[in-house]
Amino acid sequence: MSFTLREHTADVAVEATGETLGDVFGATADGMAAAMYEGDAPEGDRFDLTVTAESREPLLFDYLDELIYQRDVRGVLPVDNRAAVSSSGDVWTVEATAQGVPLQTITAREVKAVTYSEMVLEPTEEGWHAYVVLDV
Repeated sequence: MSFTLREHTADVAVEATGETLGDVFGATADGMAAAMYEGDAPEGDRFDLTVTAESREPLLFDYLDELIYQRDVRGVLPVDNRAAVSSSGDVWTVEATAQGVPLQTITAREVKAVTYSEMVLEPTEEGWHAYVVLDV
């Protein structure tokens, strides 16, 4: 699982890959964290979160949006993101954990929001590919 940050007009984009859908969700979240903070983050406590949506793309959007919300409410930068994605009928779920690095211990750039602009989430021969534009 990996990610690459891409320049995108006044925004930044994350391009990620993973063997499983959960891997690509985690890699995309790690890319979003890298867009906010460069370098190795200090330690922080792990926290859990669960997000549901009606399909895969809205689930990725809502998952990343929830991480931004957790950043704002907890005052932490979510790093070392791990996710497992499942579906049952019309409901998609991501059960995830992240390490919350206290924002007062680092200097982080703000990501304001996730966008649907140019979002891609698709299977590949190697697993999954995602491309998400972030409003900075």
